[in-house]
Amino acid sequence: MSVVVKELTKIYANQKAIDGLSFEVKKGEILGFLGPNGAGKTTTMKILTSYIPKTSGTALVCGMDVEEQSLATREKIGYLPEHNPLYKDMYVKEYLLFVARLHASVSQKSKRVLEMIERTGLEREQHKRIGMLSKGYRQRVGLAQAMLHDPEVLILDEPTSGLDPNQLLEIRKLIKDLGKEKTVIFSSHIMQEVQAICDRVVIVNKGKLVADATIETLQQQSIGTRATNVSFQEAVNEAQLKTIKGVLNIKPIGKNRWQLLSRNEDDIRATVFLFAVKHQLTLVELHEERTDMESVFQQLTS
Repeated sequence: MSVVVKELTKIYANQKAIDGLSFEVKKGEILGFLGPNGAGKTTTMKILTSYIPKTSGTALVCGMDVEEQSLATREKIGYLPEHNPLYKDMYVKEYLLFVARLHASVSQKSKRVLEMIERTGLEREQHKRIGMLSKGYRQRVGLAQAMLHDPEVLILDEPTSGLDPNQLLEIRKLIKDLGKEKTVIFSSHIMQEVQAICDRVVIVNKGKLVADATIETLQQQSIGTRATNVSFQEAVNEAQLKTIKGVLNIKPIGKNRWQLLSRNEDDIRATVFLFAVKHQLTLVELHEERTDMESVFQQLTS
């Protein structure tokens, strides 16, 4: 595993910011790290990046303890914090060259900076002062500096904040491409971004783990049953639909349209198709109805 967190706890005075948190992230995985404000997400990220010490528990990056081997783990991590700290009086290219010189591991520094400028879409902005850039372009500069030293683990705290729809698509593609070769921990309050980018999500609330699963699994578990929407060109009555194996309940949702409820572990779409063939019915619609991530998030953190 690239990142291992076991029973991690952080206490500020009398407040537990993190309370026995445990999860793992493997290489080539994009993990959505979610939770309401004050849940402990940023605190966890700061511990993983050696910005602050833990109170107790274990935090490993690439098999190394983030406190005992702080400098070595920092070489493995690229970090974009929520409030992106940049030198606003510096030019974009100048700033990235400055950051590259801080990393002894970065060879051919000028070439690497140009690669990151191209990869994050900063070609037209590279000769501007950072203070003149929009928030979206500042986020791109932050992503570029996080990737300069080619880290194995990327920790991105609200990386799409302030981006317009076109920039969102570009950065989303960039993060997904990075996830093929690196470990990415991605925090966001935009559930559409989480669904589009992440392989798996960890949800924390009041410092504690409340969910660790794929998005598909969470969507199914949140409603307790699996919902399959189906419609036919011909009229079908409820009694006929009840003969389909695995159907627990039936809800009419329109003319010749029905929602069939089954157990979470039962995918009845193939059975519904065979039912239509057997009764010579024309299928117009057949798909699973998913609970959106915003509803899942609210259920788990309310």
